[in-house]
Parts: sequence; C-alpha cells; structure tokens
Amino acid sequence: MARVVKNTLAMGLLGILCSPLPVIFAIMLNEVKHKYFRKIVQTAATFPNFISWVIVFSLSFSIFSSEGLFNGIMTSLGLIDKPTNLLGNADAVWYFQTALLIWKSLGWTSVIYLAAITGIDAEIYEAGKMDGASRLKLIWHVTVPGIMPTFIVLLLLSVSNILTIGFDQYYAFKNPLVADNIEVLDLYVYRIGIATNDYSYATAIGIAKTFVGIVLLFSVNMFAKKVRGQSIV
Repeated sequence: MARVVKNTLAMGLLGILCSPLPVIFAIMLNEVKHKYFRKIVQTAATFPNFISWVIVFSLSFSIFSSEGLFNGIMTSLGLIDKPTNLLGNADAVWYFQTALLIWKSLGWTSVIYLAAITGIDAEIYEAGKMDGASRLKLIWHVTVPGIMPTFIVLLLLSVSNILTIGFDQYYAFKNPLVADNIEVLDLYVYRIGIATNDYSYATAIGIAKTFVGIVLLFSVNMFAKKVRGQSIV
C-alpha cells in the first residue's frame, strides 16, 4: 500500500510541477501573429487530448519499444550501442508517464489560458505600447498577471486531486517490468476489487481516498481565500 501511495504522490507531484507548461504554451501561441499558423499549431496540440490511451500505448510501443522507431534511429546514428526498452524501464516510468500526460493534455489545458488571455482588457495592452513597453514586458506585466488567477485555481484543484491521477493511462502501460512503479491508487483499487474480488477492502480504500480528496479540497480552498481573498468553491 505504501508503494502505491508513493507512486501516486510522485506522479501527481510531477504533474503539478509541470503545470506552468500549458501557461507558457498559451502565451507563446497568443503571441503568434499569423492566424492560420496559430490555428494549425493549436489544433495539432489539442488533438492528442481526444486520442484514447490504448492508441497512445500503441503509438508509444511502435516508437519506444526495443524494436521501435526511436531505437532504430539512435542505433543507426551510432548514439547507442544496444536498444533500450523505455516502456519497460522501471526507473524512468514516472517521468515517461508524466511526459505522455503533458503531451496529451498540453493543448487542451492551454485553451483555458487562451480564454483567460482573451478576457484581458485590450486597452491595457494599448496603454503599455504607448508607454514604450516591449512585447516581453507586456507579457510579463500584463498577460501573466491577467491569467494568474486562473492558474492558481487550476493549480489548487490539481493539488486537491493529487490522489486521483487517473486509471486508463496506467492500466494501458502496465507490464511486469514496471508494475511496481506504475501502480497508482485507482489501479490498485481496481486490482484489489475486481481482480481479487476483495470488494470490502477496495471500497474502504476508495472511500478513504475520497475523504482525503475532500479534506485537501477544503484545505486549498481556505488557503486560496487567505491568499487571494476569494475561495475557489
């Protein structure tokens, strides 16, 4: 059980540490002046969100398995002596799964921040330009403060849901080589409840996880109220 909690917290914290990436992507996308190029990039970045984790696993297997595209290119270039199976690397599974999650959700999450940027008063940008502010200064002093409330709300919600980081992804990528490092609470509850028919224990874990999530939600809500002067729920 301690191993499962460790895996859940580790990958949850890695996800939280990477939470500024959609903000950076949204800001960069907003600064692109070519409308059609911006739409193409946004569509390409958002599309992975609608791909099933089973398909993501199939693509990852084709690219990162021992005989996949990645190892073929690296071997042909002489950068590695023998192929490595990234899908079976227990030491890298936390980082690999976090990278996949970022790739899948980056574009979709950035849509929220793009909407927040759209809500910033255009007159503030015009005033900054009249005062001689560069694009970088406008980003730092206007765009970033404008989307910071949205970022804080999503960040606090991510903290409250740190024990609920998903099931599909880890179920699809689980294999005997990485089973000990990829099993999270949701997958553990499924294995205990469905695979071994220990419904009472699985239910107890699920209830405990829900209770902890509620406690975290109200805790971050109180924290947000003290810091921002406004609660998130």
